[in-house]
Amino acid sequence: MLSRFTSAKRQVSSTLKRHVRFNSNVSTPTIIETLPNGIQVAIDPTPSYFSALGFYVKAGSRYEGTYGLSGCSHILDKLSFKSSQNFDLKNMTESLNKLGGNYMCASSRESMIYQASVFNNDVEKMFELLTETVVRPKLTQEEIDEQLLGTEYELNEIWLQSDLLLPELFQQVAYSHKNLGCPLLCPADRLNKIRRDDLLKYRNTFYNPENLVIAFSGVEEDQAHKLIEKYMGDFKSKSNAKLIMEPAQYTGGEFSLPIPKGIEYRGEEFHHLYVGFEGVDIQSKDIYKLAVLQMLIGGGGSFSAGGPGKGMYSRAYTRVLNQYGFVESCKSFIHNFTDSGLFGVSLSCVPQADRVMAELVGYEFNLLMSHDVGKGGISDREVSRAKNQLKSSLMMNLESKMVQLEDMGRQVQIYGKRVDVIEMCEQIDSVTRSDVIKMAEKVFTGSEPTIVVQGNREDYGDIRGMLNRYGLGQQPKTSEDNSKSRKWF
Repeated sequence: MLSRFTSAKRQVSSTLKRHVRFNSNVSTPTIIETLPNGIQVAIDPTPSYFSALGFYVKAGSRYEGTYGLSGCSHILDKLSFKSSQNFDLKNMTESLNKLGGNYMCASSRESMIYQASVFNNDVEKMFELLTETVVRPKLTQEEIDEQLLGTEYELNEIWLQSDLLLPELFQQVAYSHKNLGCPLLCPADRLNKIRRDDLLKYRNTFYNPENLVIAFSGVEEDQAHKLIEKYMGDFKSKSNAKLIMEPAQYTGGEFSLPIPKGIEYRGEEFHHLYVGFEGVDIQSKDIYKLAVLQMLIGGGGSFSAGGPGKGMYSRAYTRVLNQYGFVESCKSFIHNFTDSGLFGVSLSCVPQADRVMAELVGYEFNLLMSHDVGKGGISDREVSRAKNQLKSSLMMNLESKMVQLEDMGRQVQIYGKRVDVIEMCEQIDSVTRSDVIKMAEKVFTGSEPTIVVQGNREDYGDIRGMLNRYGLGQQPKTSEDNSKSRKWF
């Protein structure tokens, strides 16, 4: 009996050893190097049951205006994983399907991202397919025409979805449709103007070794070097010109559009307001302070199942959604770029409440700059809760292999190094209540507001003036007692 128990114990122990041998160690150093041709390589060799690979090209919509290539990032995104020099479309599709795993391409404002995750035995095959789509695509006219046609349908759909359309319009207005304000999606009037030569010019301008980061997660250093040498050994720059990146110029501004009409519309019964200011760039030492402020405000819809970690004690819930039934959703947002950033809030409400939404934003943002906890200012408990939730969210996201990979690739692309998650958490822990209040003051009074409205603009009244009455924006502040003018709060 004892021998059977001992044998079973050994068997369980052996099984456990097999299953824990790939436990991650967050302190595993990332290997970062620059190859002779200019490619930056980032390798996290921490073993796992599957591996992830990524290519990050310094390109995107912010560069398109400078080079007269508006819309090309979006179209090239849609042309990924099509025919290449060594694979026709059928073979490419079949090869990807056989591998399974996960693969994607995404165009952003400052980067073109190609990523995949596969089982360890399939790393080389997936790397080959990635190099084919990044370095050696055919870009046939038939494929281009097909994607341009699909993009037209996609744009029509997006214009009917406020949650997709308004954040994009907000970004464009904030930067006056230049650099970071260039449209992320291909403008409709460009669909019949983009030619194959434009796409080739885009690739020749941006898809060069010095603009490329290749990241590996779960791959040994020797294997990564062999793959790059085998499949990208002949990859050379097509242009000697240095990439031009015009500095971002936040301007603020206002834009309004009506609720769409017609049978195709999704039938929303709410109006929408976006209000924001210039935030901080991704390299700023204040980025963690602003992230804590964003988490403190939080946000969501009027209904939620709740539960730990859902942010039900954030200000958007406790002070807005739980207090005013006419507000359907209230969400804070933060966007960080190489040399600028955005911070703000979006709200959806019933049409009858349009006239009080600007005052609601002004009143709540004003309280975030107050040191008086008794009158609604930020408390130490709120800051502590926001910091814990921010760390929890960070850790949870980094559980994903693809998120880990993108985080590593983009950090190397921006900083030239990787910031360890432990260091991030230490930075978050160091944020104080005073830091958050000062950050709110800096953001809410440091620039003109950006305002985007969908609904009847007249019903919202003087949004900019109302924000100014609560001390927001750069307009001269009045001595009027705001408490006397409040009708709802």
